[in-house]
Amino acid sequence: MSKPPIPPSNSDSDSDFSSEEGWEDTEPDQESLSILCLFCTAIFPTAELVFKHCTVEHGFDYKSVKKQLGLDFYGCIKLINYIRSEVAESRIPEFGNPKVFLGDDEKYLRPVLEDDGLLFELDEEGEVGEVGEVGDGGEEGESGDKRRIRELEERLRRLELAQDEYREAVNRSLEARLEEVDGDVGGKGKGKEGAGDDDSHYFESYSGNDIHEIMLKDTVRTDAYRDFIYENKHLFKDKVVLDVGCGTGVLSMFCAKAGAKKVIAVDNSAIINKAMANVFENGLDGVITCIRGKIEDVTLPIKQVDIIVSEWMGYVLLYEAMLDSVLFARDKYLASDGLMVPSECKILIAAMHDSEYMNDNVNFWNHVYGFSMTAMKEKIREDVTITGLNPSSLASEPVAFCHLPLHTIKTSDLTFTKPFQLSVGQNIESLDAFVIYFDTFFTTSRNQLVPKNARAESWNHGEGGVAFTTGPFGKLTHWKQGVLLVEKKNGLLKEGEVIEGEVTYRKRSGNSREVEVDIEWKTESNKDKQMWYMR
Repeated sequence: MSKPPIPPSNSDSDSDFSSEEGWEDTEPDQESLSILCLFCTAIFPTAELVFKHCTVEHGFDYKSVKKQLGLDFYGCIKLINYIRSEVAESRIPEFGNPKVFLGDDEKYLRPVLEDDGLLFELDEEGEVGEVGEVGDGGEEGESGDKRRIRELEERLRRLELAQDEYREAVNRSLEARLEEVDGDVGGKGKGKEGAGDDDSHYFESYSGNDIHEIMLKDTVRTDAYRDFIYENKHLFKDKVVLDVGCGTGVLSMFCAKAGAKKVIAVDNSAIINKAMANVFENGLDGVITCIRGKIEDVTLPIKQVDIIVSEWMGYVLLYEAMLDSVLFARDKYLASDGLMVPSECKILIAAMHDSEYMNDNVNFWNHVYGFSMTAMKEKIREDVTITGLNPSSLASEPVAFCHLPLHTIKTSDLTFTKPFQLSVGQNIESLDAFVIYFDTFFTTSRNQLVPKNARAESWNHGEGGVAFTTGPFGKLTHWKQGVLLVEKKNGLLKEGEVIEGEVTYRKRSGNSREVEVDIEWKTESNKDKQMWYMR
């Protein structure tokens, strides 16, 4: 889903545009001419084919734009170089505002691409050679041109409206931030430094392609959202949707394709620039408005939404603390009868005994190429380990110890202590670890309840619902499972023996986006307590 790289722009900013050896007098070799599309990496042998491709695939009709804006030869050159420049920076070109590229300076007269074949094929009128089409001509051709002009005008109008909304939202957000800064003068805002630092690292981590590629290739995750949205188009038809933490924009585009009237896509990382380009490339800029900023800080161009869609889940569910932002958006923007997508999550726990896992990951350090490296085992049981397990690693059936109904849960509920009881499935030498993972449920209405004992892999969806699990009984996801290795051996546990305890989740004091997990438990012969970090 990531946007292909754009060829680098011409870095020779000191080149003399008026030189007699300039590009305008060059005669290209037509047999070897390869012309790059304005918006993607497709290559064509003629300018006419490039422009036809741009019209069909990217909704940009060069001839109609040229005619509508009344561009002369130099105006056409500026338009092409302006588009290439904006696309190279992952920005949406503002075709409806010729002032941004038609000026007195020569910035856009200098080619963005060296030896740009598209510029070579423009004649003195800014036209290119025609490529005939079967059935074209006469009044039918004129009718087709008029239709394309109308379509382009409508597309330009929608783009201008979207850009106006975006600018207005950015301005409002900037004003709000300036007011906040003013209010913090004199050290009042000092207490926010820690949270701000957490946020900076968090949002920066989502700026690159790698993490989004991993998430998009997680078919369990992405298919669940796609299937729920596409199989319930009646829920999205003509609705206003808010996508919190939109990333590449794929969920927003699912909603737009399902018939949403308007989608507001918000993300505070630099990936929003590529999301905007993705939206434009797929012709959905008339429906989707992309806004950069934290949902707590931005002011949306609408007062209320019908649906909130978000992929907010982290390791052991609450790592990254993004659910806080989603609940803020729900309380501020979601209609009283609005729908949360997904609608509910459950956190599950199971006991683990797996000698092979312990030998590979812990006892390995006892003997490494003939050397003892037990120092490497220091604090090895302190952090939650994210890994994919086989069902055979579990020594008990998983049980859900925490239920998060997203329509009603409060932010304060995300710090909790919950009880659990696990029944050991067979005689085991010791309790090696606890395993934590989560199930996610998509329901079609606020009234469609998920039973407390429901498991995602066996849930009878009904009514168009969708669910997926991140546990070892389902297909592996990028979340995998959290393994919490116990420090002390508890001795033999018999089949049917009960492990009873409590799990506490809280934000880590040093980083609000990290999680501390406390588990206190007892068996027939032992009692213990331990804390782990998800960081």
